[in-house]
Amino acid sequence: MKKFLILLLKPLSFLPALAIMYMIFSFSGQTGAVSSNISYKVSHKIVTVGSDLLGKDFTEEQIEFYVDKIHGPVRKLAHMTEYFILAVAVSFPLYVYNLRGIPLMIVAGAICVAFACGDEYHQSFVEGRGPSKRDVMIDSVGVFFGIILVRIVCWVFLAPSRMRKARRRKKRAR
Repeated sequence: MKKFLILLLKPLSFLPALAIMYMIFSFSGQTGAVSSNISYKVSHKIVTVGSDLLGKDFTEEQIEFYVDKIHGPVRKLAHMTEYFILAVAVSFPLYVYNLRGIPLMIVAGAICVAFACGDEYHQSFVEGRGPSKRDVMIDSVGVFFGIILVRIVCWVFLAPSRMRKARRRKKRAR
């Protein structure tokens, strides 16, 4: 019964990755003006919260100055973060299907980078947007760090458990 349940639930482990892909695709479908406005609002919130936390009491002109300074990096950090999360969501199910080590990194990386390329192509059909090799590179950095995080987490938390089970199997075999 347990094996049947696992067999039934394993494919569902890909649902978070599919949901994140849908979210990224939806963000890419926004016009350039809408996308820029959203990231501008996020940048504005970061500056105003920072001003409040640091007790700087910025004027609206100062806030606008700093928002203009961080708006571009905030957009690129959002790209990196989306693909970081996607890489984690793709890597864990592959790990569940016993893909480990370098093959995990290659397959998960290829899936995520291919999606980033397809996403940039998709943006070429959206008003005010266009494909960018630079964005694919930024996305790839997020993918790399997401996969590395999964490798570290699996190595630290899951590998010791697997090693104990293997030792027990060896003892029983003797």
